[in-house]
Amino acid sequence: MPDESVVPLIPPYSNRASITPVSSFPTNGNMDDPGLTGGGGRRRGKTWVLALSYAFDWLILVICGVVGYILGKISPNMRPFSLQDPDISFPFTVKETVPVWIAVVAAVIAPIIIIAIICLVFVPGATVPRGTPRDLIWKRKLWELHMGWLGLGLSVIASWLITNGMKNMFGKPRPDLLSRCQPDLANIAVHIAGGIANSTNSEGVLVFASICTNTNKYILDDGFRSYPSGHSSSAAAGLIYLSLFIASKFAITIPFFAPAGYTDAAFAAFPSRTRANVTKTAAESYELQNRGPSSSPVDPSLQKQLAQHSRTVAAVRRQAAAPPLYLLFIAVLPFFGAVFIASSRWFDFRHHGFDILFGFFIGTVTSFFAFRYYHLPISQGAGWAWGPRSTDKAFWGGVGSYSYATDRALGTYRSGDEEEALDTIERADSFPYRRDTGTGTGLGTGQAPSVRKSPTMEDEREHVQDTAYRGASRS
Repeated sequence: MPDESVVPLIPPYSNRASITPVSSFPTNGNMDDPGLTGGGGRRRGKTWVLALSYAFDWLILVICGVVGYILGKISPNMRPFSLQDPDISFPFTVKETVPVWIAVVAAVIAPIIIIAIICLVFVPGATVPRGTPRDLIWKRKLWELHMGWLGLGLSVIASWLITNGMKNMFGKPRPDLLSRCQPDLANIAVHIAGGIANSTNSEGVLVFASICTNTNKYILDDGFRSYPSGHSSSAAAGLIYLSLFIASKFAITIPFFAPAGYTDAAFAAFPSRTRANVTKTAAESYELQNRGPSSSPVDPSLQKQLAQHSRTVAAVRRQAAAPPLYLLFIAVLPFFGAVFIASSRWFDFRHHGFDILFGFFIGTVTSFFAFRYYHLPISQGAGWAWGPRSTDKAFWGGVGSYSYATDRALGTYRSGDEEEALDTIERADSFPYRRDTGTGTGLGTGQAPSVRKSPTMEDEREHVQDTAYRGASRS
C-alpha cells in the first residue's frame, strides 16, 4: 500500500552534501499547502483518494475478466471445412497433457504465490539503512507486492480477453475437428458450402458445420476455437511476466553501462535515508595505485591526461558484472514452463502451429507491457516498481502533465514510498534555491534547506568531472 510521505528526489551532487537528519525538517507546515507539496506530492488528508484509484484499477481488471469469460462461452463462428483436409483429420485426445486446471495453476496461481514470497521475504533488500522503522519497511514490501500482483493481473487478463474474443470471431477448425464432428457422409450435398458443387464425392467440396452429427455442443463448438491458442497466450502472459519479475528483483540481466549520474544511493530502498558515500580518491583505488617511482620525469599535463584515462577505464570495467548462472536458470524456468505448455497443444492435436505461435506472441506482448507499466526497467531500475500516483492525479492528469506522480513544472519530486519529511536542494541549473521563497526545494516560505552546503557552480563542474569515473567508487 502507498504511504503518505512527500520527499524530493536526491540531486546527483548529493555525494558531497551531508544530509540533515529527518528531525531537522520543519514541522509547522501544512501538508495541504501547495508550497510544500508542489502539486505533485500526496496530501495526508486525501490518501483515500489514491487507494480508491487503485481499487478502481482492480475493478477494471475484474470487469475485463468477466467480459473475457463471456466471450469464451458464446458460440463461435464455424468456418466451412473440407472433409478431405488432412490438417483437421487428427484424432481427438481425451486426456490432455496440460488440462485447463493445470494451466491455471501454473500460469496464475503459482506466479501469485511466488511473487508474494519474493516480496515478503527478499524486499526491500540489503539497502535499507539502519534505524529505518519497521512499518516503513513493511509498507515497501506491501507496495511491491501490490504492484507485482497488479502487473500480473493486467498481463493475464489482457491476454485472456484478446484470445477469447479472437477465438470465437475467427472460428478456425482445430486439427481434430473431423473426429469431433462425426460428419453425415450420406447427405453431403445438403451441407455443401462451396467448391465443386456437382461432385459425386466430398473431394474439393467445402461443407457447413451442419453436417456434424455430434450432439455434444461443447465439444463441437470447441472444435472451432483453434486460433489463437488460449493455453499458449495465458502461459506466456503469466510465466514470462514471472520470469521478468524474478530477473528484476534479483538483478539478473546482461551487464550494462550505468546511466550518467548513477549512484548507489539513488537506487537504494530508501535513498533519502542513506547518507551519501564519499568518492574514493585515486590513491584508494587498486587499479590506480602507483606501482613504484617513475624512472623518468613525465610532463604534468600528460600525467593528468593519463590519470583521467585510467579513471575512466577503471570506472567502465567495474560498473557491472555477470550475475551467477544459477540465478539465470531460476529466472528462465517460468519461461521454459510456458514453452512446454504451448508445445503440448501441438502434440495433443489441439492447435495448428501458427495458432500456438500467435497465442504465445499475444501473451509475450501483454507480459512485457504489463511489467514495464508497473516496474522500472530490469537493466536500470534496481528491481523496484514505479511509485504510486499522487492524490491530485489519482484519476486524471490532464493535458500537459509530465507524470502521474510528479509535477516537473513546479520542481517537486516525490519519493512515493518513504515515511519521512526530508528535504534537499534540486539541481542548481534547473531549480536554484531562493532563500526568500524556498522555490525549488518544496519548502514553505522562509524555510531553510536541509543540507549543510548549498551547491555552487564549482560544485556542478566537479560533479560533471566525477561522473565519468564514479563507478570506481563503488568498489
